[in-house]
Amino acid sequence: MLATSERSRAAALSAIRAGTTTWATRAVQRGERLSFHSVVHGERYVFADLAELFAKAGEEKAGDRLAGLAAYSSAERVAARLALADVRLSDIVSSPLIEDGVTELIASTHDDNQFATISSLSVGEFREMVMKPDFTVFWNSGLAAGITPETAAAVAKIMSDRELVVSAKPLRTVTRCRNTMGETGVFGVRLQPNHPYDDLERILLSVLDGLSLGCGDAVIGVNPARESVTQVDRILRGLGMLVGQLGVPAQTCVLGHVTTQLAAMEAGAPVDLLFGSIAGTEGANRALGVTLNLLAEGRQAVLDHHRERVGDFIGDQVMYFEAGQGSALSAQAHHGVDQLTLQARAYGVARVFDPFLVDSALGFAGPEHLADSRQFIRAGLEDHFVGKLLGLPMGCDINYTSQVGADRNTGDDLLMLLAAAGCNYVVDVPATVGVKVNNQSTGFHNAAGMRDLFGLYPAPEFAAWMAGRGLWRAAQIVDPAGLIGASLQDDLDSALRSAH
Repeated sequence: MLATSERSRAAALSAIRAGTTTWATRAVQRGERLSFHSVVHGERYVFADLAELFAKAGEEKAGDRLAGLAAYSSAERVAARLALADVRLSDIVSSPLIEDGVTELIASTHDDNQFATISSLSVGEFREMVMKPDFTVFWNSGLAAGITPETAAAVAKIMSDRELVVSAKPLRTVTRCRNTMGETGVFGVRLQPNHPYDDLERILLSVLDGLSLGCGDAVIGVNPARESVTQVDRILRGLGMLVGQLGVPAQTCVLGHVTTQLAAMEAGAPVDLLFGSIAGTEGANRALGVTLNLLAEGRQAVLDHHRERVGDFIGDQVMYFEAGQGSALSAQAHHGVDQLTLQARAYGVARVFDPFLVDSALGFAGPEHLADSRQFIRAGLEDHFVGKLLGLPMGCDINYTSQVGADRNTGDDLLMLLAAAGCNYVVDVPATVGVKVNNQSTGFHNAAGMRDLFGLYPAPEFAAWMAGRGLWRAAQIVDPAGLIGASLQDDLDSALRSAH
């Protein structure tokens, strides 16, 4: 028998695919207009509504400042947090910040029974609950389905970096596609073998390099330099041939637009995961060329496609989502709501589609949203905690442009904090890719270092494959020299011949 949240998800997906809006008949109850205040150092601060309170309680972000939403002083930020800590979760749920299709979708899949167990708590009391050692017991019983994106964002705003790390660590969401991700002790890697000219041979050579260093268990995902069905089809087939030749239990993906990926699949390309960039408002999703109906239809098409490939898959999680703080602001569709809260709403969309992977795309839009090292690291920890609290398989793309006020330690610092926080996976790229696109990112050796430092492992099926190929021994990576290296090269050559 399906759990309440699973029944709600199934009903919502059926409604989206059918073009009906069954959730629209469930009107979101709106409470009386709320105002909030607190006193700091003898000065009284008043916040007109929840949107203003949320925005001014958040850590400093360049995007919120650009949108005119941020607190004008540290004292006002403290005042906003004091007021936010006293707000009841029931008031947040009954007073939606935005009225659009995303809000309706989130409301339609909200587990009211689970929420009833925490609805009377204030944000501050919920923070205390989240930080207790036994919170994981309640969360594992299905509480995540009763937590709305806005309540998750609210509690994150009054937590320190340390609290975000410690509270996120025990929250595990396990997903399955071609392998198993998210188990305790597993730290996965999305291998990103991009090439500036989409040269297939060089892409596959980068894949082989990454696999030999233990990368790729989360997904082997390529960002194509050119967006076309032909190009996406060609890369998907090449990746599929290499993975098949090597026998790697790993997912592949080419991160074109949803419609491009589906067209390539119709042409015969193997699609393991369907990728989509999403945002927290209906308007921002429209700007990305994404609708809820498109995502629902695409998910079902990939599931049907998987049933034709018997034996390749061990689970039905087929979606891979990416969202970044500031995307709604870039699309001029933020509705006066801060970027952390909108990011949480994007995760609310992702949750409906039962994804295999979700990652926080940090720094994707440059310094206008996250201006410096402190903002970048804080956003990464917030996104990770909020996503995990909502029950998502969270990862992170630790990537920022050279214009951001950061240095070489910024990415390393966040990588270590996320590994300590139980992050499901990170994105690693060949060193030359970051140089060519003028970005800073994590490389193939970084994940191996984190696994050694924290005693973590690749996905179990992937680790077994590495051991079988002689690449993994006594929980350590083995240099693929001699016969091992020659064997891998032979498989690469065979895959290239097949691709051509």
